Parts: sequence; C-alpha cells; structure tokens
Amino acid sequence: MAFPIHRKRRLRASDSMRRLVRETWLEPAQFVLPLFVCEGDDVYKPISSMPGQAQMSIDRIVKECREVESLGIGGVILFGIPAHKDETASEGYNPDGIVQRAIRAIKQECKKLVVITDVCNCEYTSHGHCGKVVGNDVDNDASLVWLADAALTHAQAGADIVAPSDMMDGRVVAIRARLDGAGYTNIPIFSYAAKFASCFYGPFREAAESTPQFGDRRSYQMDPPNAREAMHEMQLDLEEGADMLMVKPAMAYLDLIRAAREQFPVPIGAYQVSGEFSMMHAAAEKGWIDLERVMIESLTSIRRAGADIILTYFAKDAARIL
Repeated sequence: MAFPIHRKRRLRASDSMRRLVRETWLEPAQFVLPLFVCEGDDVYKPISSMPGQAQMSIDRIVKECREVESLGIGGVILFGIPAHKDETASEGYNPDGIVQRAIRAIKQECKKLVVITDVCNCEYTSHGHCGKVVGNDVDNDASLVWLADAALTHAQAGADIVAPSDMMDGRVVAIRARLDGAGYTNIPIFSYAAKFASCFYGPFREAAESTPQFGDRRSYQMDPPNAREAMHEMQLDLEEGADMLMVKPAMAYLDLIRAAREQFPVPIGAYQVSGEFSMMHAAAEKGWIDLERVMIESLTSIRRAGADIILTYFAKDAARIL
C-alpha cells in the first residue's frame, strides 16, 4: 500500500535518522591519493590547473605521505617526472629512477602506508606516447618489455602494488610473468583495465608532463561509447593475472563501475581523474557549487556505483571531513 501508509520522509527527519539508515558509506581507507614526484630538493611546484596539487621532490613527497598515513587514507599512487626523457623510456625502468627512489624513501618512513605505482611509459618518453613508437604508431609487443621491466624495478624498490595504465594488449600477463620469474609472486597487479580515451585527462597532462608530441592515444585507450568491450577488457586482464580492476575515468563511467562490481569478484577501483577534480574547483571558484558537499556527493556516487577503491585528488580533504 502506498501513501498515506508509507511516508518515506519519516526516515529523513534528522541527521541522526539519515545516518542510521544510510546505505553507502565513505571511509578514508577507501581512498588512494595520486602524487607527482620530481627531481630536486625541497621542490613544491604547484599545478596551475589542479588547485592544491603539486609536483614534489622526494623529501616533500615523504612529508606528504606522513600526513596521508596519519589521516588513515588507504594509500598513494606515484607518478614520476624524470629529469631526462628519451625514445626508449629508460628512466621508467631505471632501478635508480625517480619513482624507484621515492618508493624506498616512503617505505622507510611510512611503513604501513600502501604504495602503488603507476606503470606506464608516457611520462618517460620524449614523444609522450605509452610505448615504443614505430612509424606513427605504438608497437604493442615491444612496449611490453619496458612495462614489465618497470614493474619489476618498482617491486624491487618496495612497492606494494603495481598498476599498469598503458592499455597495451597483454601487459598484465607480461608483468605477471616478469614479477613471478624474479620471485615477486606476492605483488598484486591493479590493472587500469577499462581506461578510456577521455577528454577529462587534460589537467593531468600538465601535472605529469606527458602530453603526446604528435597524434593521440585513441589507438590504445578505449573508445568511450564501448561498454561491452570494457567488460571484455576486464575479463581478459583477470585471465592474464590481474588481482584488482580499475575503471578510468569515474564520473562518466559509473555504469561500468556497477557492471564490473556485479560481474567480477575482485576489488574494483575507480579513478576520479584530474578533469573531474578541476571542474568542481572551477565551479566552486565561480560560486556555483558548494565544493565540500559536491566533493562528498561525487565520491559517494562512485562508491554507490560499486567501487571499493577510489583514486582521488580529494583524498586528504575528504578524509579530514569524514
């Protein structure tokens, strides 16, 4: 029987009542904070398109990680900005590269903090593409060697999780074989399994200095209209040995987060990307939205869709509120 017997407002009458019956909860432990590490000492270089975010030298990154750990945030994911780039992405798999040194420094000071590493080539190549360029295209299979080598050096430096984001076919099995062959069978792979060729990445390319010098990434990142293909990508990555799956971006792909949660038994992550973050800040600066409330609402929507883990630049702000 409907109204007047059923009155849904009864359970919305107060904040305490709303909290009592709330279906979806946010906790700092569900968040992963992306960090951009660069060379130098005491470097803090603000990213103009991402308010409150910066490229930081290793010493500043360690201080940041201490704060992250104290807030109860689940972990950090590292992106490297090397001093030198070349056509072979050599700094990406250099055992003494910027990310590898950052991992060692963080793990020395923040022993309980989960350190995830982004495994890709775009930040380390002079052309900005995610692999070896042959002609005007990326050679898929040749690029797998660089990715596997990078993942191994991250594991050797002390990374807890490696997260390949390149979208090359076969990268998960190549990384799994390389890690297992070197005795790192316990290192999980958090695959950017459904990563779309999205317009929401713009600010990140400033942050990571990874804009392609020619063309774009649509021949390897996914076409945004394709949902069935995304599910197939995730299934293939599981078959290749992925332990966790990610959908990127989050806001425009909540349907795929829900579909992944319903179909796959592993942890599902979602990346609330730079464009999502920066748009909210821009609207708040105009006075059009309440940033704090929109931040929590957006993060809740990602959780409600089914994400277990949220990569977000809001991690510290949200953790302080929660």
